[in-house]
Amino acid sequence: MFARVHSVVLVAVGSLLLMLVSAPLQSDSVDQSPTKALSLFHRSESRIWYSPNYRPTLSLPNGQQETVRSVLNITKPMKFGTFVWNENDIPKGPVWIRVDLDKQTLAVFRAGHEIGFAIILYGADFKQTPIGSFHILQKDADHYSGSYDEAPMPYMLRLTNDGVAIHGSDVRQGWATHGCIGVPLDFARRLFSTASKGDLVVILPARSATGKA
Repeated sequence: MFARVHSVVLVAVGSLLLMLVSAPLQSDSVDQSPTKALSLFHRSESRIWYSPNYRPTLSLPNGQQETVRSVLNITKPMKFGTFVWNENDIPKGPVWIRVDLDKQTLAVFRAGHEIGFAIILYGADFKQTPIGSFHILQKDADHYSGSYDEAPMPYMLRLTNDGVAIHGSDVRQGWATHGCIGVPLDFARRLFSTASKGDLVVILPARSATGKA
């Protein structure tokens, strides 16, 4: 279920931003020369692989540290309704989801590798998306809202007992949700197939007003 909010501008240029933000290059003990930086990772057409001796970690709200082994190589700006999904050559392993409300993005990691990245919708000011660490409580591929006129919530991954969930949505500029995280429908289908009940979902806060980049 959606509500109209202020117009939204382009919010992301892909997960390369994640790599630049998360790589701990501030330490005086790290050689920060261009030559050294290039040796820290290598690129393929679809992915950026970190060196085994230099893998950045992401600090989660619950204090947990997650090591990032690779991220998707997204080179073009992304728009509302677009996503990237690529799990080729990625092993099975633990799945966790990182939602960044400030950048309006969602990233899916498996075995330390980013396999999915999408632009999202999130909660309007009157019904904000909660922040913090959550676990998937329920999965329902054909779910309908019990609170908002039985609005469809396809490929629903429930995060809270009061109904906040990740689900397929019409992700369009200028729209928001009633607290849920809306992702493109085809992305939601892939995420539903990949994620399991109990998997970790981390939601980071927005620094600006809802609906603004």
